[in-house]
Amino acid sequence: MSIRHLRTLIAVAEHGSFAGAAEAVCLTQSAVSQQMKVLEEQFGFEFFDRHQRPLEINARGRILVQQARQLVYLYDQLLQQEADDSALVGLLAIGAVPTALTGVVPRALSRLRETQPTLQVRVSSGLSAELMAKVDRGDLDAAIVSEPKPVPTGMLWRPVAEEPLMVIAPRSAAARDARELLESLPFIRFNRSAWVGHIIQTRLMDMGIRVREAMELDSLEAIRQMVRHGLGVSVVPYRCVEDRDAEELRWVPFGEAPITRSIGLIERQEHLQTGLTTALYNELRQVIVR
Repeated sequence: MSIRHLRTLIAVAEHGSFAGAAEAVCLTQSAVSQQMKVLEEQFGFEFFDRHQRPLEINARGRILVQQARQLVYLYDQLLQQEADDSALVGLLAIGAVPTALTGVVPRALSRLRETQPTLQVRVSSGLSAELMAKVDRGDLDAAIVSEPKPVPTGMLWRPVAEEPLMVIAPRSAAARDARELLESLPFIRFNRSAWVGHIIQTRLMDMGIRVREAMELDSLEAIRQMVRHGLGVSVVPYRCVEDRDAEELRWVPFGEAPITRSIGLIERQEHLQTGLTTALYNELRQVIVR
């Protein structure tokens, strides 16, 4: 048995197939199958129900996977103590909600590349719930999402910034306050499937505001362009990074009591890339407007 075999076992558990694990650990599918056979022979029991699709790990196999994660985590921590702390290597797979992907994320990654040129980063986009599911499965090392409430068991939440929700309207809009803007102009809705979209809808209902819905989008940039061209009004987060385009729109508080959404980094409590995710988190904190 070797650390490599344990890494492969963890990959099979996370990806649900020998083929997915093979791609993740850069082996052939037959090599993955052979490593799992060797492990099963050494431990004296089978880990998988091979008649299930996707591949299903049995109860004894799940216990072994948990123990393997702990061993690999400790092994990597030992290696990192011996390595030069100033040089991070490897592949960091992250996800980000669309609003962060066009705001805080590119700024943080730019800073990270300057200090860690050997680090590779793979970025994917999605809504908070789906990105968290990918982190939980091990498809992503971490994700920048809206704060989950409550934080799921086994996950670590690190807040980055609070972003107030604001009503945006064309500069030429004559209405005086948020209610008048929202009720008099077509409403461009932020995707209700997103957590922030749900927060917005809840506040609209609490305020008794009935909107004339014109469209529903999940891209902050697209919404702002629609509003900028006079096609309606919307409610969006005011981004935590420097925003030169903000002056082209009219910004009005969304109700008397302030309402914010918290964005931050979500990751598993124990995983193999904690050094990399910590470096990313530090850069995310550095680029926000305080």
